[in-house]
Amino acid sequence: MLFKENKASKEKKQTIKLFKDHVSSGKVDFYKKYKMDFVMGFREGSWLHDIDGKKKLFNLHSNGGVFNLGHRNKEVINELKEQLGFYDIGNHHLISKPRAELAANMAKLMPGDLDYTIFGVSGGEAIDLAIKVAKGYTKRNKIISAEGGYHGHTGLSVQTGDAKYRKPFLLDSKDYLQVPFNDIRELEKNLDQDIAAVILETIPATLGMPMPKEGYLQKVKTLCEKNGTLLILDEVQAGLGRTGKLWAFQHFDVIPDMVVLAKGLSGGIYPISATVIDKKLESVFHDDPFIHISTSGGAELGCAVANKVLEISSDPKFLEHVNYLSELFEIELLKLKKKHTSFFKGIRKKGLFMSLELKDEYAGPILTKTAFDNDLLIIYANNDTSIVQFLPPLVMHEKDIDFVIKQLDKAIRNAKLLHPILKLKKNISSIF
Repeated sequence: MLFKENKASKEKKQTIKLFKDHVSSGKVDFYKKYKMDFVMGFREGSWLHDIDGKKKLFNLHSNGGVFNLGHRNKEVINELKEQLGFYDIGNHHLISKPRAELAANMAKLMPGDLDYTIFGVSGGEAIDLAIKVAKGYTKRNKIISAEGGYHGHTGLSVQTGDAKYRKPFLLDSKDYLQVPFNDIRELEKNLDQDIAAVILETIPATLGMPMPKEGYLQKVKTLCEKNGTLLILDEVQAGLGRTGKLWAFQHFDVIPDMVVLAKGLSGGIYPISATVIDKKLESVFHDDPFIHISTSGGAELGCAVANKVLEISSDPKFLEHVNYLSELFEIELLKLKKKHTSFFKGIRKKGLFMSLELKDEYAGPILTKTAFDNDLLIIYANNDTSIVQFLPPLVMHEKDIDFVIKQLDKAIRNAKLLHPILKLKKNISSIF
């Protein structure tokens, strides 16, 4: 046993060194500094184990929805294994049966005229394509997004995010405007004949998941239609059953011109993204159907995986389970809120798309650390650090709620003790 432990510890040290020397020295230094140098090893369902076997984490972040179906979902893996006997990535130039079938299934599950899908590999790539389509169709050049929103780190998607993601790479552009989320007056003020599209996350995750005000998204769509502007809804995190409906926008009685999907579409197994567009927008590709390509986008193996994800996520029993877990979590989280009212201020929730409202901007990073120390993987919202995201796998077991709440209770108690020290020194490194 001692030999196995020594071998695992050696493997962990070697992995950290290789990562530091060849992937990211900054990340290794960061995690060592905060005593969070966890190296992903075995993973299954709701759990991640350290490669040395000494620690495991219950995943309450799910990588922003990548692991909606848990780690290494058996149904998804079996589908991939079966298709490996015949398919590979495929050739993007040619007609493809898996792509056609996945796109047809997507159209059946989407409302209105959202009938065409262009596949990619990542969320950022899918957002880039949506912006290209918007500009190509409207012959306009400007895009409006929400302050504090987030749509990716690639060429066009990064332009729609906050300045901190753009400025280090000299990517500021006057063609990309931002207005506050839920502020319909500011949006109306900035809409003019140069605006090709308004892009919003249905519920902005990196902003801490503020819920759209009643009628807000409907008003946005109405203003866009009057102005000849397209509405793009980013459901990279909120889609695929996370909110208790297959698509988050179904809660708000609105049909966008485009929907962007990624993360969870992969089943946590094979990266794939989708830009689903209204059929009128497909005309952008009529003159030259090869004007946009993605070599690995819509890989035929990825399409097989995504089809299985759609099958699972659209099942009424699956969605019932999500809503049932949501109700149970709400009951238990409200008990914790009452117990820790000075630190834990509220819950934002739609299905299992949840976040915890905390005392102030120091509280999110502190709870992220104390939760880690108590075997929970929780991450604060990068654009509002008073919020921690709370995204358990949608397939988690009801019996695990007790464990999560018990450990979260401990983590909050520890965070409450650390908070005054951090606030006094205004430096998170001073307490970890």
